[in-house]
Amino acid sequence: MKLVIASLLAGSAAAFSPAVSRQASSSALAAFESELGVQAPIGFFDPLGLLENATQERFNRLRTTELKHGRVCMLAFLGNIATRAGLPLNGNIDAAGDSF
Repeated sequence: MKLVIASLLAGSAAAFSPAVSRQASSSALAAFESELGVQAPIGFFDPLGLLENATQERFNRLRTTELKHGRVCMLAFLGNIATRAGLPLNGNIDAAGDSF
């Protein structure tokens, strides 16, 4: 019983100890902290490390590519919905009727 009480007291005392604070890293990613889309709780999010030693030109290229792929995915989803609704696409690549 004394062990249980002692462990409870130690656990409650640990709740009031100061938290360990992390210092901000001074990596190359700090250059992109002011970009559009960076939000306060997370900051700049690059989980795969694609921008470890990247320039602003590379960052802009990756952002443009991501937007393009997102738009292509939205069109593909819309094509899927249209096909399931009974509006099949005939596959012609021009007005003359040439198909793939």
